[in-house]
Amino acid sequence: MGEIIGINREYKDRLFKFIFGNPDKKEWTLSLYNAMNGSHYTDPDAISLNMIEDAVYMGMRNDVSFLIADTLNFYEHQSSLNPNMPMRFLIYAGMLYDKYTETNADYHRFSSKQQKAPTPKCVCFYNGRKETGDRTVLHLSDSFAPAAEPDIEVKVTMININYGHNEELMQACKPLGDYAYFVNEARANQKTMGSLAAAVDAAIANLPDHSLIKPFLIANRSEVKSMFITEYDEERHIAELEEEYKAEGRAEGRAEGRAEGRAEGRAEGMLMMLINLVKDGLLTISQAAERVDMTVAEFESKMQTI
Repeated sequence: MGEIIGINREYKDRLFKFIFGNPDKKEWTLSLYNAMNGSHYTDPDAISLNMIEDAVYMGMRNDVSFLIADTLNFYEHQSSLNPNMPMRFLIYAGMLYDKYTETNADYHRFSSKQQKAPTPKCVCFYNGRKETGDRTVLHLSDSFAPAAEPDIEVKVTMININYGHNEELMQACKPLGDYAYFVNEARANQKTMGSLAAAVDAAIANLPDHSLIKPFLIANRSEVKSMFITEYDEERHIAELEEEYKAEGRAEGRAEGRAEGRAEGRAEGMLMMLINLVKDGLLTISQAAERVDMTVAEFESKMQTI
């Protein structure tokens, strides 16, 4: 596989997190929370941000997690459809509830009395190119084998934040509406401009002067362009490579003339693609293993043998 080029690795955060998980812009996070919950909180300092960092938690990262009004909110952004989000949120929740019970002096793990904990709310904000409805509910139980009724469930609400969707939400949270407009403009500009960086510059310029996030995007133009280009290239290259390896798998299967050959070819091609994406720094081992239904240990073992 050739080297994936054009990806700036300096800025690892998603643009969504850069805007709505920014400790210096808690008022935007609060606006998003109010819009999602129909609440009217006015004190941004009521938000306690809790980010999961790569270096601490097995290479996995969530976009925005914060505690407010006894609710533990998990906000994640995705630019591609991922039906496995409930499993990711289960892992995130385990990490943060472990931290909460360890550090909260009022929580006693071994008490004979029922201990209260914040209520989890899991939301995935989606702005990929594949069409979805305004709101979709994903269930962890859908990924379990149907052998028995599961004792664990996680529900994730996926919100389509592409421009033109969920207009009531966009009106209630002006920074989110500006973000959706900006991404839509940059994508549209990219179709006619030779440079994606120029497309982002034009999208920033086209934001109305009253846009809340425009001064922030201008002040952080370099970071914004790098994050946007990284997300665009990652999404495009992953999609292209998946199609490439699927095609190779189909061709290999036809040559063998058996359904088993097709399945094995696709699986092997997909595995090689994911291994290379991990090596290129575009996916974590956890993310890659998840795509092929492997544990992290199984995937690491495959990396050593291929």
